[in-house]
Amino acid sequence: MALTSTIGIGGEAATRSVHDQLTDARPDRTGFVFRLLLLGSLGVSLLVLAILFYDVVTTGAGVFTDRAEAFLSGSLRTKADAAGVFQAIRGTFWIGVFVVVFSFPIGVASAVYLEEYSSKGRLARFLDVNIRNLAGVPSIVYGILGLTIFVEQLSGITGGRSLMSAGITLAILVLPIVIITSAEAVRAVPQALREAAYGVGATRWEVTRGQVLPYALPGIITGTVLALARAIGEAAPLLLCGAVTGLLPGREGLLDPSQLQDRFTALPIVIAEWARNPRAGFSEIAAAAIIVMLVIVLAMNTVAILLRNRYETKRS
Repeated sequence: MALTSTIGIGGEAATRSVHDQLTDARPDRTGFVFRLLLLGSLGVSLLVLAILFYDVVTTGAGVFTDRAEAFLSGSLRTKADAAGVFQAIRGTFWIGVFVVVFSFPIGVASAVYLEEYSSKGRLARFLDVNIRNLAGVPSIVYGILGLTIFVEQLSGITGGRSLMSAGITLAILVLPIVIITSAEAVRAVPQALREAAYGVGATRWEVTRGQVLPYALPGIITGTVLALARAIGEAAPLLLCGAVTGLLPGREGLLDPSQLQDRFTALPIVIAEWARNPRAGFSEIAAAAIIVMLVIVLAMNTVAILLRNRYETKRS
């Protein structure tokens, strides 16, 4: 009867009255402390991130001020004031291409099959558990896989220790992540949407193509970009698949596909090598290379956000 007595006293007053009756007007001290802990954790994380970002920017900004074009277009050198990151950018670019070309279609197709076509039996549960386990496997294990299969067994196709071997290895590394995020996006599609399409006579493929995939596409794009960001930041698999840590002779073009069977380097390798070099100037160019990688990652996330907003607008 106490709850029904709030009728006629106003919306806000009724809300306060019901809240007091349900909680006996006791302050939620435990919830308040838990909220403070959450805010404190968030604040510490943001503080650490801000300190790291400030240190990197202040250390590497001078390189862009003095020789931005030469740094971005130059190749690896033994002197810090003459070194550039173009070869590393080229390797990172092609690794991203391999991830998108291989992981995106295979991962999305696998997710759609598991969520829309497979029977929810033991096999589907077995596959789901193993895919989630593969997402947590250390990257060095995938590097050993790439070394064994793509570098040694398929050297006639990949060129051995080459950019192609590394790109395929990293595509396999992030494939479980793409499958999991895509499956979650497909699972989030309202069942009523499917039932309405079936109700007007659509086939399963028509429902999947015309209703499920357009609705799930924003989540799929977000998951793919997260996987791509992880792939371009990995270093251990690249070392096992032939990444060069020293000078790298060879082609200067960015889009020449014949370089896929050549030795290569990438931004994580260059950053690690320069950061541990004790000679003067290398800490500055290492920070500048980190800024380049951050810009690439932010650009990818910006594109993903724009695409996601576009498809969400069309969906709504």
